[in-house]
Amino acid sequence: MKRTKNLGGRLYLLLLLVIVLVPFYWMVATSLKSDAEVAMTPSTLYPHSVHLDNYLKALQVAPFLRYFLNTVIVAAAVVSISAVVSISAAFAYARLEFPGRDLLFFLTLATMMIPQEMLIITNFKTIAAWGWMNTYQALIVPYCINASHIYLMRQNMKQIPHELYIAARIDGLSNFRFLLKVVIPQVKSAIFTTMLLSMIWIWNIFAWPNLVTTNDSLRLISNGLKNAFTQASGEVAYELQMAAATMVTVPLIIVFVLFRKYILSGMTKGGIKG
Repeated sequence: MKRTKNLGGRLYLLLLLVIVLVPFYWMVATSLKSDAEVAMTPSTLYPHSVHLDNYLKALQVAPFLRYFLNTVIVAAAVVSISAVVSISAAFAYARLEFPGRDLLFFLTLATMMIPQEMLIITNFKTIAAWGWMNTYQALIVPYCINASHIYLMRQNMKQIPHELYIAARIDGLSNFRFLLKVVIPQVKSAIFTTMLLSMIWIWNIFAWPNLVTTNDSLRLISNGLKNAFTQASGEVAYELQMAAATMVTVPLIIVFVLFRKYILSGMTKGGIKG
């Protein structure tokens, strides 16, 4: 019985691995094909001749540097602001006593149940009313508050003994200094995890930047590269598009592989205590 369960678990993991790796392999394989081979029907499973020059052509065709710079600016702003907001809110929920704290925390968690797609219309109307179309504010502000990050940080902060907080307050340490000197060093893995997840999220978002930026100079990597390789006739240079997608995807994979220990540590610590 135990062997059957182990076999079933391994098959399930193998299936997940195939689901994840097949699209990635197809992207890389397509990026190495010629335009004639990409157009072949049925499609070839591997490139008959390797065209590494597709990567150079992709950089030349698309304003890749502009898209990359925009993405870095937006990601840096979102990561920084979101970290400050999440740390402050989590500390308030974990340690401070004020009327309505538990209700406010419940409402914060409740927002996690609302699909992002449902917020797009109201957010778009708000951005348009404020005159923020085609601005960095439109790309940054909607992602500065993340309920899941607040929850994760709050759960990590709850691991710190309350007696330590009481002792610090008796010694005259303010809430702000206690947060800086004691709390942040203790939950740095959770902070790093949320910052990294914010960066990955901004790197991957597509629908929202497509709605609020009609100016090509403000597009991010995710939505900018979609239209950069579409010709006037409507045909898409898929080999160049996949080359660009590979260049965008590989750095994220490297970041995850290098820092996976910190990500898992930050995620698992938050599930120990409610």
